[in-house]
Amino acid sequence: MAPTTSTSRVQQLLPAAWCVVLVGLLLGPALGPGFLLTYDLVWVPDLALRPDFLGTGGALPRAVPSDAVVAVVDALVPGMLLEKLVLAGSLVAAGLGAARLVGPRLSARLVAVSLAVWNPFVVERLWLGHWTVLVGYACLPWLAGAAIRARRERRVPVSLPLLLPLASLSASAGVTSAVVVLALGVSLSREGGSRRTSAWLVLAVVAANAPWLVAGLLHAGTADITASTEQFGLHGDGLPAPLAALSMAGIWNAQVVPGTRDGLLLPLLFLSFLVALAALGWPRARARLGRRTTAGLVGCWAAGIAVAVLTWLAPGAVDALAGAVPGAGLVRDGSRTLALALPLLVVLAGAGAEELVDRCARRGSRELGLLLAAAATLVPVAVLPDAAWGIGGELRPADYPADWATARSALADADPPGDLLVLPAGAYRAPEWNHGRTVLDPLGRYLTMDWVSDDTLVVDDVTIPGDDPRIPRVEQALAQPPGARAALLADLGIGAVAVEKDASPPAPEAPAVPGTVVADGATLRVVVLDEDVTVRERPAGWVLALALAWSAYVGCALVGVALAVVRTARRRRSGRAP
Repeated sequence: MAPTTSTSRVQQLLPAAWCVVLVGLLLGPALGPGFLLTYDLVWVPDLALRPDFLGTGGALPRAVPSDAVVAVVDALVPGMLLEKLVLAGSLVAAGLGAARLVGPRLSARLVAVSLAVWNPFVVERLWLGHWTVLVGYACLPWLAGAAIRARRERRVPVSLPLLLPLASLSASAGVTSAVVVLALGVSLSREGGSRRTSAWLVLAVVAANAPWLVAGLLHAGTADITASTEQFGLHGDGLPAPLAALSMAGIWNAQVVPGTRDGLLLPLLFLSFLVALAALGWPRARARLGRRTTAGLVGCWAAGIAVAVLTWLAPGAVDALAGAVPGAGLVRDGSRTLALALPLLVVLAGAGAEELVDRCARRGSRELGLLLAAAATLVPVAVLPDAAWGIGGELRPADYPADWATARSALADADPPGDLLVLPAGAYRAPEWNHGRTVLDPLGRYLTMDWVSDDTLVVDDVTIPGDDPRIPRVEQALAQPPGARAALLADLGIGAVAVEKDASPPAPEAPAVPGTVVADGATLRVVVLDEDVTVRERPAGWVLALALAWSAYVGCALVGVALAVVRTARRRRSGRAP
């Protein structure tokens, strides 16, 4: 008997409702008033668009294109609200995309939602503040579906050029998105329609990744490639590193690993759960998807796991590759590539849940099958319980000090030439006003100028140099007598200095720099140099190359809008509903 309309509607709405419940339970206090600031997650009330965000700065463009996109969008949506929309929206999108990818069966969709939203990869990257990675991760199931349709229908779906720029807000996210689209969408057929569609997919992938690709190539000569894969590569938790990778875990920073992942029992149960569902679902999924799509999904999964394991197995080889090939250093944070495992993982898990229900039904125990499917839906939450409610309250928003807003206004009024130097040295802070939680220093983003800061990292007693080649010369200038510091800094393009008085962990007192004090509050002092500043010149070739890259990036999204308009008009002319 066919299901009633009301039953069908419930089956459509229940996965979405379950997704929203899971996201609310996962984020918890993070959705409250204030800014969530944790490690690399840095949002400010009004991010000013500045040249360095476009890729013309002296340092490696690690935040291209994400900072520029946020700076444009938060002119329309307040930064505090935008941060919460991005975090919650990306996780909801990941769950809904997974549900859409596995098909119409309710059991499959609920399991897929749980697995996509509540897993170690999501929790650890959320805690570490890698929001661009999570946005790209959320887009992968949608891109996988769009790429499969493009290959089968021999035309580019509207959603694909619209999603690709969003999925490519960082270099690592752009690479994983490109791999999924090309692995699933490019046709091996030599027929004209297939070849044209494949060419359009390649062009769209290149356009969506153009800003960071071009900016990265322009900075390739100034990059200081230091051996660091051993520090940032795949790490084990309660499981050895390769098994951790199979369970979507293995991040390098032990401070963001939930406590339940440090033991053996729950991680092993989760891995066993994934293997069992995958084994159950493999025959069904392979028959449903066909050989070509199955090969693409398996290829993405294998590539993600293999690269992650390689950073653990042979870190020296990865470092050598990073030193020889521009951009190869992207893979040194090995567990990032585990996002590629998501599409196959949810497809097999969903098919496994279906197979479980159907096997029980064939034995006359359909109720038991539904009960087991419901249990499978809850397993990801049960084996990672300390992720709930903002990782046990770790993800709590904070308010910026009041004198930061005063300093921002004063600096904007002074409008000095050159860049801002942020002191004391150190990439990360743990201020009391942020509940003592570690965060990448937000001051540069909070103020309005391009900034320079010493972002040298020390991981496992290994010093990893920062990205701005001017830092050694800035340190030399600060070591000079007070009367010479301002002139030397001005020659380096520094027009103002901001000193955080409450820097934590404690740092040596920042050297005084003569100049006009425009703001001096309880936590922050800003000085504008009274010197003729040598303003950095941005090579005309760089500006032209990046202008073309950004045009391609924006053009990719505009192509999606144009396709939507044209195809809607065609449907209306043909008498079909849009």
